[in-house]
Amino acid sequence: MALLQISEPGQSPVPHQFKRAIGIDLGTTNSLVAAVANKGGADNGIAKVINDTEGRAILPSVVNYAASGAQYVGYEAQAIAADDPFNTLASFKRLMGRGLNDVSDTSQFQIVTPNDALTDTADKNDVIRIATAAGEVTATQASAEILKCLTARAADALGGAIEGAVITVPAYFDDAQRQATKDAATIAGLNVLRLINEPTAAAVAYGLDKADDRYIVVYDLGGGTFDVSILQLSEGVFEVLSTGGNSALGGDDFDLAIVQWALSQANISAEQLSAQEYRRLLIDARAAKESLTDNDSVTVSIQSSSVTWAGELTKVGFDALIDALVTATIAACKASLNDADLTAGEIADVVLVGGSTRVPLVREQVTALFQQAPKTDVDPDQVVALGAAIQANSLIGNSRDSDLLLLDVIPLSLGIETMGGLVEKIIHRNTSIPSTRAQEFTTYKDGQTALAVHVVQGERDLVSDCRSLARFELRGIPPMVAGAARIEVVFNVDADGILDVSAKETITGVSAHVQVKPSYGLEESEIAQMLKASYSHASEDRDARMLAEQRVEAEGLVDAVNMALAQDGHLLNDVERADIDAAIAAVLAIVGQSDTQAISDAVAALGRVTDTFATRRMDQSVRAALQGKNIEDVADGSL
Repeated sequence: MALLQISEPGQSPVPHQFKRAIGIDLGTTNSLVAAVANKGGADNGIAKVINDTEGRAILPSVVNYAASGAQYVGYEAQAIAADDPFNTLASFKRLMGRGLNDVSDTSQFQIVTPNDALTDTADKNDVIRIATAAGEVTATQASAEILKCLTARAADALGGAIEGAVITVPAYFDDAQRQATKDAATIAGLNVLRLINEPTAAAVAYGLDKADDRYIVVYDLGGGTFDVSILQLSEGVFEVLSTGGNSALGGDDFDLAIVQWALSQANISAEQLSAQEYRRLLIDARAAKESLTDNDSVTVSIQSSSVTWAGELTKVGFDALIDALVTATIAACKASLNDADLTAGEIADVVLVGGSTRVPLVREQVTALFQQAPKTDVDPDQVVALGAAIQANSLIGNSRDSDLLLLDVIPLSLGIETMGGLVEKIIHRNTSIPSTRAQEFTTYKDGQTALAVHVVQGERDLVSDCRSLARFELRGIPPMVAGAARIEVVFNVDADGILDVSAKETITGVSAHVQVKPSYGLEESEIAQMLKASYSHASEDRDARMLAEQRVEAEGLVDAVNMALAQDGHLLNDVERADIDAAIAAVLAIVGQSDTQAISDAVAALGRVTDTFATRRMDQSVRAALQGKNIEDVADGSL
């Protein structure tokens, strides 16, 4: 008798055979890789960060490009950054999924380049390309070099090729930024099991899934991004209730604050420094920031061909420089609490993530807000990678007893443009993902055989106040009268936060779809502004929507009356026709203005003046239908 070897879906049929899966924290300043130990012993089943051959866990997210390509990655690239600034990229995570329109100040990215080095090939929304000795390089390509290096380190440590990876992203990364991250993994040859939000990974690493039901806050302040997420934990289910943050705020901005202070104290501008001198000042500023964690003061100096300066920066002075930045993170925490309908007193645990949370002022303000000491017993630099490794181990099929479920959310509402430049929201912000929502729409004009679908993201009522994500067309709609077609639009956001939109005409079955993959992403400060604007402009948006809807009604009525006149204008005498023409002219004269009530009155007037015409058309239709019929046909319903 033959024996069948049975295994669970996604798990190895060989008992105790582990697949090599890793978790990667792809950071702005530093990156790490971790895996769950599977070689037996006391560490078996425990997530550990994988060190390089010199025992270092962290890999600086820095890449140097020579004419032959990516020559140095990590510490080697960091070591020559000051000497070769034009070809050394750092903090490029802030450029992931963004176009030039999204970048107002390139100094925030700590990329020192010639003035024309940031380029795009099509328009201001195309992906940013950075000029180097190896040619133009995108942030996605540079990120792929970091991923390659981490994957090679893991393969050496685990004894074979990596079969799957979970990569973490900031919770406030939008669709374009997430897609850019997946593209980087594809370039690096990685099989991505899942993208998960950094705060959720941190909660997993702390083992909070084993805790009693509770609410927790994850405050994640890294080198280039800030996230705050509020999670509800219940029987192994991580449900993100709300998320907020800014993917252009982090430790890099603390460094820049010190740089700007030093330049001001030395009474010079950044333009007076060479690229090498400016990069060296950035590196010294970061060292000064780290020194002030444990010391009361530090000396900062500038050595250039034009000036030699040295000054003392105290901890109190540093706190004053970064106070507005830290306060902005606290404001985001308060907004997220409000979104989750919770108070600070209802939070059971506060988890700190990211190297920038070591700054004393950050810990002081977080403690003051939540009235409790935050958790810091796991290295804030490593906690995200460890959580990603645990999730990767589960997704690859190694963890047979895992019932961990992660329910993340989308940061900003998704919808489509409707007539009048209005936004119809399909999936609202803070909706758990994966998520699928469908809604029916119809045609606006008689005989319409195509429908343009414009996908947008934002909280406002008008398309002009939101961000355009993608456009596509549904063609082949059978010609019908306006409003007869039934078009189902489906939004599907997968577990990675990537959006797919489809449209289908339900009568014929014709369909079209697009995976939303724009070449740029949202500035998180823009997201914050959008959310703020959605509240502060609520009344204004309501009035704007009413005006747009009234205009659509007016234009639709005028089109309908004109069509009726073309067909049955003979039913009117000259005076009646003149009255209707005058009413139409009145509507057209007022429809472009901003007086909703005046448009409504003009529409009502046109409706009244066409009542008699409508009655005559109806009578004519009835007579035509009865012509040649006898009373018996009418009585038995054979008409």
